[in-house]
Amino acid sequence: MSRTVYLAAAGRIRRWTARPTARDAQRSLARQAVSVALMCAAVDGLNFLTRGPDPGPWTPVLLALVIAADVALATAPRFSGWVAVAHAAVGVALAFVMPGRNPSTAGQLISSYRAGAWLRGRSSVASLITVCVGILVSAVVTGLTAPVTLLGVVAANTLLPWLVGRYTTARKEHVEELRRQREATLRDAEAEIAAAVTKERETIAVELHDVISHHVSAIGVHATAARLNLTGTAVPGDSPVHTSLAAVQQSGQAAMTDLRRLLSLLHDGSDSTDQPGVTMLPELFTGLRASGLHVTFVVYSSPPPLTKEVDITVYRVAQEMMTNVLRHGDGRAARVELDCNDGCVALTARNRVASAAADAPYASAPPGSGLGLRGMRKRAEALGGSGTFGVTTDGDYWESSVTIPLAGAR
Repeated sequence: MSRTVYLAAAGRIRRWTARPTARDAQRSLARQAVSVALMCAAVDGLNFLTRGPDPGPWTPVLLALVIAADVALATAPRFSGWVAVAHAAVGVALAFVMPGRNPSTAGQLISSYRAGAWLRGRSSVASLITVCVGILVSAVVTGLTAPVTLLGVVAANTLLPWLVGRYTTARKEHVEELRRQREATLRDAEAEIAAAVTKERETIAVELHDVISHHVSAIGVHATAARLNLTGTAVPGDSPVHTSLAAVQQSGQAAMTDLRRLLSLLHDGSDSTDQPGVTMLPELFTGLRASGLHVTFVVYSSPPPLTKEVDITVYRVAQEMMTNVLRHGDGRAARVELDCNDGCVALTARNRVASAAADAPYASAPPGSGLGLRGMRKRAEALGGSGTFGVTTDGDYWESSVTIPLAGAR
């Protein structure tokens, strides 16, 4: 499993588990509580004015008590018991001044619900008993004496809202438990993905070390031996043969250095510090000049400190560009340009194409499998960038250009 796949999977897991902050939830609940309280005050106030007692000195006082009890519904949940008691007392008072009329109010129903939803243990039971007694006394005062009728009034106005509140809270706790289990499952899945990636990286590292390092080391040894065997022969020390063998030896050493860096990355992951970057590009081009390729490196605008991913990607892209120059160009010269503007770092390489490609000015690419070009493009796209490759309009040069955002993909 590649690092890109792992990062994508981890990103999806983080998005799945992302939830609003606790402060936002508290503010939302507070706004809803205020809305409920104001609605109850409006409904009960309207009912009092249309169905209440005849105008008298106590009328404004009773109306103020009803509205105050309803406004208290916006208080903190820990006061739910006292709010329920207040509504029970208001209900009894209304029963005395509104004989023969149902004393139940919207606020009294909501207060019973809050007592069941927010309170636990003795506080919840005590609130329920107090509210039941209050509505029972109110019903008796209004003239209801039939046991079945009294039971129905008490159940409908106190017990039922209280039970709904208990059910709502229990259901919320059940949903919360399911959410915690789901998050734990997702965390376990993320850990399994990370473990699988680590194991695969270690396997690849072992294979690279056992196979590639052996062959690269052998190439370097044979190149060194060939140069030593030529010493003292008729072949001069500055001959193309000596130059080519020296280039092979240096390339082998550079390959071993890059291989060690890659093994460090595979073993240590993102914690690896022994990785190449933009500052090592001159060293890369110096090694190529030793092989006979004249590389002109121009920096138009030096980039600021780059993230590790962008820094490594720019170096690897430059390395692949030079590989393409050696394989498909005329092997004489190449020009590399580094620029930083508009929040992006751009790397461009241009070289004269080999004679076979020069004979076909409209060819889409020099001969090859194209894996290197696709690799460069994928590296850039993984960080939110892009890459363009092709023969110039005059048909004489091959140009590769990669642009990557300074911060990389988010």
